[in-house]
Amino acid sequence: MDQQQTADVDRAPQSKSSYRDSLKSLDTEEHIDLAFYRPIGYMWACLAKKLGITPNAITIASIFLGIGAGVAFYFNNLWINVVGMLLLVWANSFDSADGQLARMTKQYSRLGRILDGLSGDIWFLTIYVAICLRENYTSAFFMDRPWLIWVIAVVTGICHAKQAAMADYYRQFHLYFLKGEDGSELERGADLKRNLASLSWSGNFWKKLTMSTYTNYTLQQEATTPAMQGLRAELAVRFPDGVIPQDFRDAFRAKSLPLMGLTNILSFNWRTIALFTSLILQMPWLYFAFELTVLNGLLIYMVVRHERFCKKFTRELKDGKY
Repeated sequence: MDQQQTADVDRAPQSKSSYRDSLKSLDTEEHIDLAFYRPIGYMWACLAKKLGITPNAITIASIFLGIGAGVAFYFNNLWINVVGMLLLVWANSFDSADGQLARMTKQYSRLGRILDGLSGDIWFLTIYVAICLRENYTSAFFMDRPWLIWVIAVVTGICHAKQAAMADYYRQFHLYFLKGEDGSELERGADLKRNLASLSWSGNFWKKLTMSTYTNYTLQQEATTPAMQGLRAELAVRFPDGVIPQDFRDAFRAKSLPLMGLTNILSFNWRTIALFTSLILQMPWLYFAFELTVLNGLLIYMVVRHERFCKKFTRELKDGKY
């Protein structure tokens, strides 16, 4: 299927099967997801729909499965680790199912998006703690320096959060140009700050807390992408009605599409392949090394590439090309 055919598929979901409707976009789906997690997630979503289970309930269940996986990775026993791997795969199939169910049943919510992001953070927080505790009782190097693995874990966790946040942001930006505002979860930090200011801590404590976290998350994404924010501002000036010409959408998609593969590498599947490999080798610290070197390198490359072509499109808009 060529690029134009894929775009036509993504812009015309009504003519496709329910399974196709449960996907975000073929542009942004990863091959492993399409071959494995999405079909399994679709089966879970169909079952949940029949039983009246909500997407948020599936997300919460995935959190407990992910925590169980992390606990299993603490033990220096390959078979227990394999159980943990299976639990993490199960958790991710639920993570796929919650989004697919939300798209199938139109149960979209900002809370669901926040929970979805939080679930992965909790999985990996548990995994990081398990690896640190394990290294402190199995590795002679870290037993002599028990603080070192914790420092490495904290730095890796900060990098992990940034990698995941930017991968998500670039996917949402791509979907915005591919499918329009309704097909993307792209938000503006300024709008979120206004909504946040309208909430009181006394009457809306939990909503205010989750919105504060989500607003800061979005503001950090925007702070990392100044050229992209410049492009958004120029688009708002040039097309105040929000109707962006199709030729501009197609041009942006052509530049963005090759980088969608990087957003997938920075997400779950390749990260867990590295994690499982390090556990099989009985050297879980290698996973931290992979995140700090390979994934950080890919993140920097992805940010630089996006910023460059966003500057180019902003100049072309100002010159009246579109």
